Amino acid sequence: MKKLMLWAGILAVAGLAVAATKADQTATITVGGKTITIKYSSPAVNGRTGKLFGKDGQIGTDNGYPVWRAGANAATALHTDADLTIGSLSIPKGDYTLFVNLADPNNWELIVNKQTGQSGLDYDAKQDLGRVKMTMTKPKALVEQLVYTLTNAGGNKVKLQLAWENHEGSVIATVK
Repeated sequence: MKKLMLWAGILAVAGLAVAATKADQTATITVGGKTITIKYSSPAVNGRTGKLFGKDGQIGTDNGYPVWRAGANAATALHTDADLTIGSLSIPKGDYTLFVNLADPNNWELIVNKQTGQSGLDYDAKQDLGRVKMTMTKPKALVEQLVYTLTNAGGNKVKLQLAWENHEGSVIATVK
């Protein structure tokens, strides 16, 4: 009976975690007739403020830490109809997966990976197209659900922003 109650408790907690994740979220923008799209699942902070980032945080328990899938469930997908430049990284039009290096939780590094369609926990560094340092800021208020935004930064530039909990990282992409 004790084992049955223990398993019931574990399943209830797992159910809450799944229910707190919004699957199939999309951020999209069109610049110069070319579309950039990010598809991701959005986990919730769910009372874990201050317990997500860092070696001892919730994300630190993932096998791939300090590389984070930057979302939940399946890996976060990037599709671009245009060639892009992010920092000094050239990204040919096509499909990619986004990860974030959290080795320093206050200084993120965006990872653009050539492998696609994998689980968010299946990271292969050999498939990296490259890495770019993100500009870090603190959001005005707690960001309960992880969110990606793509905004026009003027001309042929797009601001890619990722915010969750008390962290916000962004990079500028130039559409070629």
